[in-house]
Amino acid sequence: MRFPRSLALSAGAFAFLAGSLAATGTASAAGARYVALGDSYSSGVGAGSYDSGSGDCKRSTKAYPQLWAAAHAPASFSFVACSGATTSSVNSGQLGSLSSSTTLVSISVGGNDIGFSNVMSTCVTGSDSTCVSAVNNAEASAQNTLPGSLDSLFSTIKSKAPSAHVVVLGYPHLYKITSFCVGLSNTKRNKLNEGSDVLDTSVSQGASRAGFTFSDVRDEFSGHELCSGDDWLNSVTLPIGNSYHPTALGHASGYLPAFTSTAGALARASRDS
Repeated sequence: MRFPRSLALSAGAFAFLAGSLAATGTASAAGARYVALGDSYSSGVGAGSYDSGSGDCKRSTKAYPQLWAAAHAPASFSFVACSGATTSSVNSGQLGSLSSSTTLVSISVGGNDIGFSNVMSTCVTGSDSTCVSAVNNAEASAQNTLPGSLDSLFSTIKSKAPSAHVVVLGYPHLYKITSFCVGLSNTKRNKLNEGSDVLDTSVSQGASRAGFTFSDVRDEFSGHELCSGDDWLNSVTLPIGNSYHPTALGHASGYLPAFTSTAGALARASRDS
C-alpha cells in the first residue's frame, strides 16, 4: 500500500507538523501502546546518536520509531529493533515486547534474510557480472524462501498482539540513475534497484497475507537516493556498517512520514469502524 506524497518536508517542518498531528490526535497516539520491531532500517543504523544501552543493535534517537514516539507521546513505547535482525532473530528475540494490550507495531524485515550485506559488498568490490549474479541469488531467495519466513513471523506477531495495527515498512531504491555519479556502474545500480523492487514485492505480499499494512517508502525517497545530489542514504562510509542505510534526514523525512501517515490512516479506520 503506497501513500503518495505531494510535498517533501524538511526535518524541521515535519517536526512541526508531527507536533500538530499529535495535538489533534490524528493517530490516536495518546492511548497507543507502540512496539517497534525489525532490522537496522528500523533501529536507525546510519542515523547516528545511538543509545549507549542498545549495544550492537545500534538504536538511534534519530530513528523513525523514536521520532514518532517523541512527537506523539504514546501510552507506552518499546523500541527493540536491532541491527542485523532477520525474520528468525526477530521471532526469537524481539517479540517478548508484544502483548494483548499492544495496539501499534512497526517493522522492517527481510533484507538480511536475503543477504543484503553480502550483496552490497560484492557489488562494491566485484565486477558487473558478479554483482548481477549476487542480486539474482538474493532475488531468488526473496521469491522462494523469504515468503515462508515472513508468514511464520507475521503469524506469531498476530498471535502475540491480536489487537495491534501492524505496519510493515519497505526498503527504498538505493540509487538515482544518472550519467554523472562517481562509484558503481549503472549496470550495478539498476540491478540493485531491481533487487529492492523484488524484495519489496515479497514483503508487501507477506504483509497482505497476514492482514497487515505495507507502507512503501520508495515514493518518499524518490529524488533522494544516492547520486541524486540530495541523498537521504549513506554511501560507502565509516563505520562501514552505516553504508547503504538511511541518514538521520532519511528517517525524519522518509521513514517517519511513511509510518505516520499509515498509522494515522489505520487509527482513523479503527475509529470509523
